[in-house]
Amino acid sequence: MNCIYLEHHDPDKNMHRFYQMYVTPGIFGDWSLVKEWGRKGSPGTVRKDWFDSEEEAWVAGKKLQQAKTKKGYQLIGFTD
Repeated sequence: MNCIYLEHHDPDKNMHRFYQMYVTPGIFGDWSLVKEWGRKGSPGTVRKDWFDSEEEAWVAGKKLQQAKTKKGYQLIGFTD
């Protein structure tokens, strides 16, 4: 399973956040982009967005990654 993991730290604001996402198949031939975010070290909020194909889900994930990077998040890891 592929997973993208991002973090954003700003010690002056006591901000230590994470954002991770991965794509997983559904039971009806659809695909979901699972996103989890929150303060590092605590359980995060989870949300799933559904797509017709795996490629559509990954395109949405990459767009989200670019948006988060512009806001100061750094890519920590990507797993295949």
